[in-house]
Amino acid sequence: MEFRFLLFLAVLIPFLAYFEGSTALNRSSFPDGFIFGAGSSAYQYEGATSADGRQPSIWDTFAKLHPEKITDGSNGDVADEFYYLLKEDIARMKEVGLDFFRFSISWSRILPLGKISGGINQKGINFYNHLIDLLLSNGIQPFVTLFHWDPPQALEDEYGGFLSPKIVDDFRDYANLCFQEFGDRVKQWATLNEPNMFAKEGYALGDAAPGRCSIYIGNCSEGNSATEPYIVMHHLILSHATAAQLYKEKYQAVQYGTIGVTVNCNWYVPKFDTIASKRAAQRARDFDWGWAIHPVVYGDYPKIMREMIGNRLPSFTKEQSEMIKGSFNFLGVNYYTTEYAEDSGYDTGANLSYTTDSHVNTSTEKNGIPICESTSVSWLHICPWGLRDILLYIKGRYKSPTTIITENGMGYVVNSSSTITDFIEDNLRIKYHSVHLSYLSQTIKEGVDVRGYFIWSFLDNFEWGQGYTIRSGITYVDYVNGLQRYFKNSALWFHNFLKKENIASATNSSLLYSE
Repeated sequence: MEFRFLLFLAVLIPFLAYFEGSTALNRSSFPDGFIFGAGSSAYQYEGATSADGRQPSIWDTFAKLHPEKITDGSNGDVADEFYYLLKEDIARMKEVGLDFFRFSISWSRILPLGKISGGINQKGINFYNHLIDLLLSNGIQPFVTLFHWDPPQALEDEYGGFLSPKIVDDFRDYANLCFQEFGDRVKQWATLNEPNMFAKEGYALGDAAPGRCSIYIGNCSEGNSATEPYIVMHHLILSHATAAQLYKEKYQAVQYGTIGVTVNCNWYVPKFDTIASKRAAQRARDFDWGWAIHPVVYGDYPKIMREMIGNRLPSFTKEQSEMIKGSFNFLGVNYYTTEYAEDSGYDTGANLSYTTDSHVNTSTEKNGIPICESTSVSWLHICPWGLRDILLYIKGRYKSPTTIITENGMGYVVNSSSTITDFIEDNLRIKYHSVHLSYLSQTIKEGVDVRGYFIWSFLDNFEWGQGYTIRSGITYVDYVNGLQRYFKNSALWFHNFLKKENIASATNSSLLYSE
């Protein structure tokens, strides 16, 4: 497959030459042992949603019942058919030079009814064993996420899924099965991916599975945006801590792995140089992702949340607080962009909701000027300094945790005039990654303990509510013509970046970006 790289070389070399006044940047710019990888998730990649004993997850159900909530009305039934094409895709990963591949396990593929008592699907176990073994035989380490937004529909039907404390024991049993079956080869585990986004999008806004919210917030048939997001997050945190405790006590000493949790973290800066805006930016951080990080570091939610939400915010018992405190070996940070924050200056009255509880308005422009360079995705601006700022903030506020950048990347919006060439010549994506890596390298030199960097994503994929209308991969997937794969320019850039003997140029980003 080397010819694919050569095919793009003529296009890419002039682009790399564009970076004048640059500093040399390649994988040798990072500490020994620093890992580079790419991320994915089961529902977004695998397809084969009814194959070999797999039963529906809540995303299977949501996508079928609410196609109007997905931009193109699509679903993950086929996705990238990674379930069938994994051998070819792993060979492509090897060609690019990835150290790790981050993937999630489909809970309902190995436990169709969500519980051990409902039966283990050996064909599902076999698939993930095959995937892990293929990765290792190609020199790529597996990084496994246990939960990436797709709990079994059976548990949703039985007791409401993460709305019930019963989910904690079932998640522990599911995690235990995964540790038993795969832990001899998997050395990096993340319990949850972006619990803050799952709770917000699925239970406050109703834009994602299971599509619950108050009627005054969105088009939902049931839900309560004032209480359910907090209940769900509470059970997510307890599920994480219970699984992490199990791993540390039963498996870590013999399997020699590490376990953590991954959180979506946008950076927030004051929109105006006022005390009100500065306080709003702090509230935005606490409500958006401090909500997930603060408990696993200190054993409780941020103080400002307790003050503003009152008894709608669940409480941990003393024993639970002790269990969740310090319940990770690493913190996964998913960073994409930065936003302005300002005080909303209004009272929501009776229409309470997580979405307004912080009394913060966020935006991506001021006086008509974007906060950073724009992309075709309306919410995503290229603000690499935000990655540095958020890591320094986490270092200071959360006791200098070991961190891994578990997602960083950008997408291109598909429109009626888009061509394959438009997506393959993804030079803005190269710029996005090069400037973020430049800031990340500098941040490590400033004393932040960062151990790895994962791009989102290796393949174009089903992007949840945006369906297939956003392409986020460094590999193009032709959804019209048999799911053929084609490397984009960014794949070649990473191929060169990851070869220690080759130098990839990267812009001296401090000349282009400033706060």
